[in-house]
Amino acid sequence: MDREMQNSSLYIARGPEGSEGSGISKNLDDDGRPKRTGTWITASAHIITAVIGSGVLSLAWAIAQLGWLVGPLVLVVFSFITFFTSTLLADSYRSPDPITGSRNYTYMDAVRANLGGRKVQLCGLAQYVNLIGITVGYTITASISMVAVRRSNCFHKHGHAVKCQTSNNPYMIIFACIQIMLSQIPNFHKLSWLSILAAVMSFAYSSIGLGLSLAKVIGGAHARTSLTGVTVGVDVSAEQKVWRTFQALGDIAFAYAYSTVLIEIQDTLRSSPPENKAMKRASFVGILTTTTFYILCGCLGYAAFGNDAPGNFLTGFGFYEPFVLIDLANVCIAIHLIGAYQVFCQPIFSFVESRCHRRWPDSKFITSEHTINIPFYGVYYLNLFRLVWRTLYVIVTAVLAMILPFFNDFLALLGAISFWPLTVYFPVEMYMARTKVPKFSYRWTSLKMLSWACLAVSLVSAAGSVQGLIQALKTYKPFKAQQ
Repeated sequence: MDREMQNSSLYIARGPEGSEGSGISKNLDDDGRPKRTGTWITASAHIITAVIGSGVLSLAWAIAQLGWLVGPLVLVVFSFITFFTSTLLADSYRSPDPITGSRNYTYMDAVRANLGGRKVQLCGLAQYVNLIGITVGYTITASISMVAVRRSNCFHKHGHAVKCQTSNNPYMIIFACIQIMLSQIPNFHKLSWLSILAAVMSFAYSSIGLGLSLAKVIGGAHARTSLTGVTVGVDVSAEQKVWRTFQALGDIAFAYAYSTVLIEIQDTLRSSPPENKAMKRASFVGILTTTTFYILCGCLGYAAFGNDAPGNFLTGFGFYEPFVLIDLANVCIAIHLIGAYQVFCQPIFSFVESRCHRRWPDSKFITSEHTINIPFYGVYYLNLFRLVWRTLYVIVTAVLAMILPFFNDFLALLGAISFWPLTVYFPVEMYMARTKVPKFSYRWTSLKMLSWACLAVSLVSAAGSVQGLIQALKTYKPFKAQQ
C-alpha cells in the first residue's frame, strides 16, 4: 500500500475484500479508511464549539424583544426541536441500518442514500452556502472582538465619551493569517484539540458575561423589563416591534443550528459503541450545556440592561469596567471563533478536495504528499493543492468580510434560509423514508406539522433579516469601523 496515498487526507482505502489476506489492519476501519478515534466527549466539544458562538452574548437583546414570558420559552422549545431532529439525523449516518449499514461521510451522502434525486443538490446548496457565509461572518465577528479590546483600553484611558473608532480591516488580516496556518490541519479527525480549546473559551467568556450581569443586578441596577419585552410607543413603534420579534425568533432558532456539520462530526467517532448512540449522547450534552448558558446569559443580561439591552454587551459596550476583564472576555471570543471557523470550513475543504481527487486522480499536484519533519511535532504530510486552495479560500473570505462589513445581516438571511431544510426538513424526511412511516398516520402528521411550523419560523425570520439588511444598507458608511 502506497505510503504517500495512505497518509493523504483524501485517501480512500480499499475495503476488506481488497485487503491482503482479506484482513483488516488494526489501523483501518471496517471500510478500509483510517481508524477513527473520536468519542462522545470530543463530539460534544465540536458541538459546543459550533453552537455557542459569540451570539450567546446577544441573547439579552433577543429576550428584550420577546420579554420574560416568551423569551425563555422559545429558547427551551428550540432546544427540544434541535435535539429531536439531531437524533433523527444521527440515525442517518449509516444506511440502510443505523448501526450495521454503510457509512455516509457527509450530509449530502446521507441525503443521497435515503432520499436521492434533486434533494441531494438542494441539500448541498443549502449546506455549503451556509457554511461559506458562516466563515465570512466569523471573520467579521472575530475582528470586532479584537477591536473591542483596543476600544476598551481607549475608553479606560480617555473616558467613555470618546468615540475610540478603529478600523476592523487589520484585525481581519490577522485573523486570516492565523486561519491560513490552521487550515492545513488535514481533516476533522485532527481537529479535536482545537475544538476543546474553543469550547473552553466559550465557557470562559460566557461566564464573564454572566458574572458581570449578575454583579450589575446585585449592585442595584434597576433596568426596566416587562413580560412582553420592549414596549410599543415607549421603546419602539408597532412596526419595529414586529420586525424585532421576527429577528429575535431567528436569532434564537439559528443559535442552535449545527446540523450543517453533524454528520461530519459523527464521522470522527470510533465505531464502538455505535456512532449513532455516541452522537445522541454528545448532542444531549452539547445542547443541554448550551441551553443552560443561553438561558442564564439571556435572562441575566436582560435583567441587567432591561429593554435597552445592546446587541452584544461585551463588544457593544454594555460594560466598560473592569476593563481588564472585558479585554479577557473578548480575547476568549476571538480564540473561540478561530476554532469555530475551522469546524465550519472543514466540510468545505473535504468536499472540494475529494471532488478534485476523483476528477484528476493522476495529478501529482493534487494527490502527492510531501513529508516534512517538524520539531516537537513529528512528520507532517504537506499536500501542495491543499496548501494553495485552502489559503486562497481563507483570503477570499477575508476580502469578502472587508468589502461587506455588514455581512452579519447577510449571514442571518442565509441562516434563515438554511435552518428549515438542514435542521428540520431533511432529518425528518430521511427518518420517514428509512422507517417507512405510513402516510397520514399520527406519526406522519406530527412530523409534518413540526416541519411546517419550523418553515414558518424560517420565513418570518428571513423577512426580519431582509428588513435588517435594508436598514444596514441605509446607515452604512464606508471606511468606518463597524461596531
